[in-house]
Amino acid sequence: MTSVAGVRWGLVFWEQAGRTYASITGPETRTGTAPVPEGATFTGIEFAVGTSLRAVPTPTLVDGGIELPDTTRRTFRLDGARWETPSPDDAEALVDSLVRAGTVVRDPLVAELLRGGRPAISARTVERRFRAATGLTRGAVRQIERARAAAELLATGDRAADVVAKLDYFDEPHLARALRCYLGRTVRQLREGTGGAIALDLDQRLTS
Repeated sequence: MTSVAGVRWGLVFWEQAGRTYASITGPETRTGTAPVPEGATFTGIEFAVGTSLRAVPTPTLVDGGIELPDTTRRTFRLDGARWETPSPDDAEALVDSLVRAGTVVRDPLVAELLRGGRPAISARTVERRFRAATGLTRGAVRQIERARAAAELLATGDRAADVVAKLDYFDEPHLARALRCYLGRTVRQLREGTGGAIALDLDQRLTS
C-alpha cells in the first residue's frame, strides 16, 4: 500500500505464520510503498508529537525504524525491560505503563509550541529542542499536517479551490505538489477514492 508522510513515531506489533514481531516506527517525511504481509494481523500505537522514547532519539527514527528483538506473543523488550505485548484493547494500558516508567517522555516546550505559545528563549534553542524531540523541523511538521488535512477535505468532497483557501496554500499547483510529495496522490484520486490502498484513514474510503 501507499505509505504517507507522518509526523508521529509509533509502536507496531504483528503476528504472521505463528510468530509475533514488534518494531518502533519513525516519522516519515515523504511518501513511499509499504509491504503488507499476507495473513498478518497488526496492532499499532501512534504517539503524540513531542513525546519520545528515553532510550531512542527520535531523529534516528526518521524515515526508518527499529525492529525489537526477542518478541513473543506474551511479551516484548523495550528500554531494558519486558512489557506485555498488547492487543488493540490493551494499547492504552501499555502507553500508561510506559509513561509511568519514564520510558516514554515528553518535552513540555514542544507541547507549549503546539498550543501556540511563545517561549522566552531564542529561536535557535526552540528549533534545536523541537527537532531533538520530534526528529523534524517545525516547518516540516506544518507542511505534512497540512497535506494530510487537505487529503481529508478532498476525500469528503471539498473542491481543490476551497481547500487552497481553507489551508492557505498559494494556489492549486502548490496543493498538488504537496499531495504528490507527502501522500503520493492527486487531487482527483483523493476526491474519487482511487489509487489503491493508502496508509491514511480518510473516512475508511481509501483503505478498504
